[in-house]
Amino acid sequence: MKKIVIINGHPNGDSFNFALVKAYIDGAKQSGAEIRAITIANLDFNPNLQFGYSKRMDLEPDLLEAWEMILWADHLVWVHPVWWGGLPAITKGFIDRLFLPGMAFKYRPNSVFWDRLLKGKTAHIITTMDQPGWYYHLIYGRPSVNQLKKSTLQFCGVSPVKVTYIGIVKTSDEKLRKTWIEKVTKLGKENL
Repeated sequence: MKKIVIINGHPNGDSFNFALVKAYIDGAKQSGAEIRAITIANLDFNPNLQFGYSKRMDLEPDLLEAWEMILWADHLVWVHPVWWGGLPAITKGFIDRLFLPGMAFKYRPNSVFWDRLLKGKTAHIITTMDQPGWYYHLIYGRPSVNQLKKSTLQFCGVSPVKVTYIGIVKTSDEKLRKTWIEKVTKLGKENL
């Protein structure tokens, strides 16, 4: 039985991202997967990595619980919007505070290489946007995907990392949103 953590990176509880998270959870439950959810906006933590890596900040209880879920999971599903080409600030802060040296990766002494401490996990990024996915990829080089997929998840050993683009959200109608909900429910059923 697959163990899945779905991480909701949208700060607004009324957003379409919350409907997508629910759809994925519904699908995953139908498959028999064990699923847990992290709603970043509901966590009580300081998103500012105040001292960089020069001094370790104590992790708040909500971050400790979120990290335990991430370690427990086989598969991480990230749902977030693209804002100004990147992740919402609260999502970036969550990553900054949790994906730390000694936890998610470990620098090797006197080396440019590092150990990937999250090996064996897979991930799927479901990202919403107000432009077509192909346009975001071709014109802008998909910076949020590169940041989360390559510079965070794969850097820490998570592989493979799949990506699903949902958009154009701002001009979508009820029928199109229903299609997207069905698509994400199917991803959940297939544990993708």
